[in-house]
Amino acid sequence: MTIIRTDRQTGDAPLVLTTEVPRSLSFADQTAFWANLGVSLIGFTGALYVLKPAGHPQLPISGALLATILGTVLGTAMVAAAGAVGTRTGAPAMANFRGLFGTRLSYLPTIANIVQCIGWGVYELTVISGGVLALTHGKAPHAPVIIAAGVLCTAMSIWPLRVLHILRRYVTVAVAISLLYFTVQLLRHPLPHVSGTSWSGFFPGVDTALAVAVSFVPLAADYSRHARTARASSGAAMLGYSVAQSWCYLLGVIALIQVGGDPDKIFDTFMGVAAGWVFFAVLVLRESDQSFANVYSTAMSIQNLLPRVDRRILAGAVGALATVLALGVHDFTGFSNFLLLIGSVFVPLCAVLVVDYFARSGERSRWNLDQDAPARPLMLVPWALGFVVYQLLNPGSIGWWARLWGHVQDALGVHPGWWSSASLFSFVVAGLATGVLVLLERRVTRGRG
Repeated sequence: MTIIRTDRQTGDAPLVLTTEVPRSLSFADQTAFWANLGVSLIGFTGALYVLKPAGHPQLPISGALLATILGTVLGTAMVAAAGAVGTRTGAPAMANFRGLFGTRLSYLPTIANIVQCIGWGVYELTVISGGVLALTHGKAPHAPVIIAAGVLCTAMSIWPLRVLHILRRYVTVAVAISLLYFTVQLLRHPLPHVSGTSWSGFFPGVDTALAVAVSFVPLAADYSRHARTARASSGAAMLGYSVAQSWCYLLGVIALIQVGGDPDKIFDTFMGVAAGWVFFAVLVLRESDQSFANVYSTAMSIQNLLPRVDRRILAGAVGALATVLALGVHDFTGFSNFLLLIGSVFVPLCAVLVVDYFARSGERSRWNLDQDAPARPLMLVPWALGFVVYQLLNPGSIGWWARLWGHVQDALGVHPGWWSSASLFSFVVAGLATGVLVLLERRVTRGRG
C-alpha cells in the first residue's frame, strides 16, 4: 500500500487509506479502549448462551465461569495477534488481507465484515434503547432514543482517536466503579440452588464466549495500527478485554441464576439494588462505544473497496444506515446463531492471517498491500478447511443449516462429543494448513532460484 505523507494535520485518523498513519495511542489508551469494549449490556444477557448452551442442560456455575474465562482468553489472544499484524503494517484490518489473499480476493472477508459490523451496530443501538427503557420503566419512546444514540455513535466515529483518549481519561474509571458496585451488591445475596446441571455443554459454552471476543478480530487492526509497538497493542488487548469481558459475563451469570435464567428480567436485577439506576446509567451510556467501534470499522472496511473516499463520509453513511435499520428491528432471538456464524468465519480466517504473516519472518517485504496486490487463491483453502471443521463440530441451531451439516456428519462418520471445541479445532486446522502452504511456497521459490 503506497503511503503518502502529508503536512496537513487533522489531529486524528487519516481520512483516506493512503495517508500516513499517526502512532498516537499509548498502552493506557489501548487498554482502556479494549476494557470498554469488553463490558457490554449484551454481555449480561449473552451470558445466558454460556450458562445454557443450545441443545445442552445448564452448566453448573463453576462450569459457566470456567467456560467464560477460557473462551474469553482464547478469543482475546486471537484478537491480539490480529492487532499485532496491524501495528506492524500500519494498515487497517481489511487492507491487511490484501497481503494474504491479494486485493481482489480481500474483498471476500471485507464484505463479510461489513455485514457483521452493521449487524452488530444495529444490535448495539437496540440494546441502548433497551437499557434506557429499563432506566425509565418503559416510558422512553423507542425512536427518539435510537436516533439520539445513532447520532452520538456516528459523531464519535468521525473523531475516533480523540474518542479513545476521552474513554481512557473519564469513562473507564466510571465503568470499573459500576462493575465493582454491582459485584458487591449481587454477591451479598446467596445464589439459589440449581438442579439438573451438566458439564456436557462446556465446550459449546467456551465457543460462545470465544465467538464474542473473536468478533473483534476483523476490527482490531483498525485501532492497533495507531499503536507504537506490537507488544503494546497485543498486551493492551489481552489485559483490557480479557479482564473486562470475563468480569461482565460473570456478573451476567450471577444475575441470570438469581432470576431463574430469564434474560428479560436481568436488567431488573441490576436496577433493583440500592442506587442501582445510577451505575446502570453509566453502563448504558458507555454502550455507545460499542456501536461507535462498529460504525468506524465498517467505514474502514469500505475504504478497502474505495480507498480514496473520505472516511468521514463513509462513517456518516454507515451510521445513518444502522440507525434506520435499528428503528425497524426488534427481534434478536437468533443472536446465539449469529455469534456462531461469526466464529465459524473469522476464527479460521484469523489463523490463516496470523500464521502466514508471522511465518514469513525475513520475507515480509513480500507482504503486498498495494491496490494491485496479486491474487493468492491458495490461501482460501485453509480458510475454507477451518470453516468446514467448525461447521462439522458446531453447525448452530438454524434448522435447515444444522440439518445440512448433520447429513455431512453422518456421511463422514463425525459425531462430536463433549470434548470437541469448534473454535479451537477450526483454528488449529486452518493454522496448520496455512503453515504447510507457506513451506511449499518456500520450496517452490528456492527451486526456481
